[in-house]
Amino acid sequence: MKVLVTGGLGFIGSHTVVELLNEGYEVVIVDNLSNASIDVIDKIKEITNKDIKFYEEDVCDIEALEKIFTENKIDAVIHFAGFKAVGESVAKPIMYYENNLISTLHLCEVMQKHNCKKLIFSSSATVYGDPEKLPLTEDCKVGGTTNPYGTSKLMIEQILKDIVVSDSEFTPIVLRYFNPIGAHESGLIGEKPNGIPNNLMPYIARVASGELEILSVFGDDYETPDGTGVRDYIHVVDLAKGHIKALEKAVKTNGIHYYNLGTGVGYSVLDMVKAFEKVNNVKVPYKIVARRPGDIASCYADASLALKELGWKANLGIEEMMRDSYNFILKQNEK
Repeated sequence: MKVLVTGGLGFIGSHTVVELLNEGYEVVIVDNLSNASIDVIDKIKEITNKDIKFYEEDVCDIEALEKIFTENKIDAVIHFAGFKAVGESVAKPIMYYENNLISTLHLCEVMQKHNCKKLIFSSSATVYGDPEKLPLTEDCKVGGTTNPYGTSKLMIEQILKDIVVSDSEFTPIVLRYFNPIGAHESGLIGEKPNGIPNNLMPYIARVASGELEILSVFGDDYETPDGTGVRDYIHVVDLAKGHIKALEKAVKTNGIHYYNLGTGVGYSVLDMVKAFEKVNNVKVPYKIVARRPGDIASCYADASLALKELGWKANLGIEEMMRDSYNFILKQNEK
C-alpha cells in the first residue's frame, strides 16, 4: 500500500513515516521544508533502513500535487502539512487560513481526480475551543475556537464532512491531537523548529542544554492548581502509531470518523518543568510572563473511543517523553 505523507519531514510526520516503513508501507513524502530540514530523510533511512520517495513541493501548489499523483499510484494520504503555532496564528490569521485551507482543498481535489478515497487528517484538540467539560470526548461541542490555527482545523473538518456528503466512498479519519512531545529513542529525529520554539518541550530542552537562556511561562493566573496552563502531553511515537491504526480503520470503512489521541492526563507547565529537571537531572530556569493570546486554561482527552474502535492507546509515560526530548537535543548539539 502506497501512502502519501504531506509534511512528512516535520515533527509528527517524520515519526509517522518511520512507523509506516516499519509496518511495510511504501511512503511518498511531500514537504516544502518551511519548518523541516532535508537531512531528516537520511535520519529516517538510518532508523528504518528503507528508501522513501521525496518531493520538495508546497501542498498549496495543485500542479505539483497533480504530478505526484500521476507519477505514483497513491492509495491513501496522511495530511500533516500546515502552519501550527497558536500564537503566530493570532498575529498572522490570513497566512494561516490561506495556507491551511488552500492546501487541503487542493489535496482533496487531486485525490478525487485520482480516485484516492482514504485520508487521515491531522486535526487538533483546539477545535473544541475552551472546553465545556473535561476530559474531552469526541461528542463534545466543537467551535468557539480561540485562535485562527484552531479555527482553520475546524473549517477543514467541516470541508471533509461536506465532501463525504457528496461522495459516500470518501473516508476521512480525523485525528484530534492533544500535545505531542518527545522524540524517537534513537535521538536522530525529534522536534526541531526553525527559530525560537513555539511549543513548550523544545523550549524547555533548549534552555536545559544552555542553547537558550530562560524559559518564558505564559501566564500563572489561570484557574488551574498552580496557575499555569494544563495540557495533555502525548509521546510523538504513540501518536505516530495512532496514524497506523487510523489507516487500518480507513481501509475497512467509509464515511468520516473522529478520534481524540491523548493520554487522558493533564500536566501544568510547571509540572513539566519539574518532571524534566527530575528525569534529566538538570535545572531549567524560567520566568513568568503575560498570557499568550489564544491560549486556554486546561485541555485533556478522553481517548477511550480510539481504544475501542482503533485498538490504540498511549503507552509511553511522562518520563520517556522527558528523556527522549532531552536526548534528541543533546544529540543535535553533539554535531
